[in-house]
Amino acid sequence: MPEKPKVVILCGGEGTRLREETEYKPKPMVTVGGLPILWHIMKSYSHYGYNEFVLCLGYKGEMIKEFFLTHELMHNDFTIRLADRAHDHIHRGSDAAEDWTITFADTGLKSMTGSRIKRIEKYVGGGEFLMTYGDGLSNINMPATVDFHRKMGTIATVTAVHPRSKYGLMGIGDRDLVEAFVEKPVLYDYTNGGFFVFKNEIFDYLTHDESCMLEGEPFARLVEEKKMAAFKHDGFWHCMDTYKDFLDLNHMWDEGKRPWKVWAD
Repeated sequence: MPEKPKVVILCGGEGTRLREETEYKPKPMVTVGGLPILWHIMKSYSHYGYNEFVLCLGYKGEMIKEFFLTHELMHNDFTIRLADRAHDHIHRGSDAAEDWTITFADTGLKSMTGSRIKRIEKYVGGGEFLMTYGDGLSNINMPATVDFHRKMGTIATVTAVHPRSKYGLMGIGDRDLVEAFVEKPVLYDYTNGGFFVFKNEIFDYLTHDESCMLEGEPFARLVEEKKMAAFKHDGFWHCMDTYKDFLDLNHMWDEGKRPWKVWAD
């Protein structure tokens, strides 16, 4: 049985459109239901058995390191002996800690997405890997994307999702009378949902230069060469791009409407 591919998560951007939350923390550390959105993303992958992660750090990356280094201590009782810290004991509850292996990679403060990925090439191993941004939640079936990617045989597979309009749409009749008004509908067109599967050949399209943007020239080349496939996902998808998105996702969590939560408690 082939080894599970690793998951690369881009965690280095400043999140300028979410400045209310990101002025003092990196965007992946903005919380939903009291835990960072990054944790929710990793739980989604882990549900399907993808437990090895490479986090591409940049802006305030030390806060992401600190969260995972102290996460287990902060969520359990523990006993320490100050004179002998070698025998610290964590009183774990019935739920074991997440069985995750995490590589924390400093990929630069100002690096664009392509250069961040290029700089972690040595950590992903051979064959293929998964990649996503640190700000999107979905109930995408991750193994299905991998199966589709292998079937298509392309270098890259992007998950295509239906975005939700930020504005209400109107239907106007022949006499300029409004016949319908739909508040922020899901649009018919597809957009980049931010969940990818890559063959390692993707690194040949990237450079270490911090100006290398994955979504620019590398994607244009892949499209021109017909080496990028689209996995269509018609289910839930929501990106935390603005402060309103932050409020919406937390409201959903508080109301118990959590379609991205594919894992069991």
